[in-house]
Amino acid sequence: MSSPLAPQNTDTIVEITEEALKQLLVLRDEEPEKERLGLRLEVIADPGEEFKYDLSFEIVTQAAFSDEVRTIGGLKVIIPLQSFEHINGASLDYNERQGLIIRNPNKPPAPMIDGLISDDETAAAVEAVISTDVNPSLASHGGFVTFVGHDGEGVAYLTMGGGCHGCSMSKMTMLEGVQTTLVEQVPAILKVRDVTDHATGANPYYS
Repeated sequence: MSSPLAPQNTDTIVEITEEALKQLLVLRDEEPEKERLGLRLEVIADPGEEFKYDLSFEIVTQAAFSDEVRTIGGLKVIIPLQSFEHINGASLDYNERQGLIIRNPNKPPAPMIDGLISDDETAAAVEAVISTDVNPSLASHGGFVTFVGHDGEGVAYLTMGGGCHGCSMSKMTMLEGVQTTLVEQVPAILKVRDVTDHATGANPYYS
């Protein structure tokens, strides 16, 4: 992987590798009015679902006033305001086998489930274990867990994302790995429940 080209503005939002920039400039130059076009990068972030990305070319002067516009290696990049927090710190790469690839350290918002508790001591303890023990372990599979809340009766509700989302092994991973870790380290938690819609997973990791 090549080194990323940071935006010329010191406030970095998205990094683009040399390969990705080269490919994007080729695609842009095939469009009419290429001199006026920028890359619009939008993130669709529905609670409880994986991020979806919409990349398209747009006339820069037609961007909304609230949109963030950066110049990266001669390419204007337009990021809608509502996508900023979801894409900030991500990188855009390219290879011939996979095409354009977005590596995003951000996590989708957790789904809202009525009746769950997410702001007490137990919730804080669960979040701490997920951050320090669970997610670093799942990161080797390109996955992560998001805590939704607990029901006050010993059940923690979680979703799985990244490489674990849609993976046929993810339920086993949740029950045998994540549950064991949480039950051992958080006395108030007796079991976990996976509320991920795994049918929407598009890029599962297989070992």
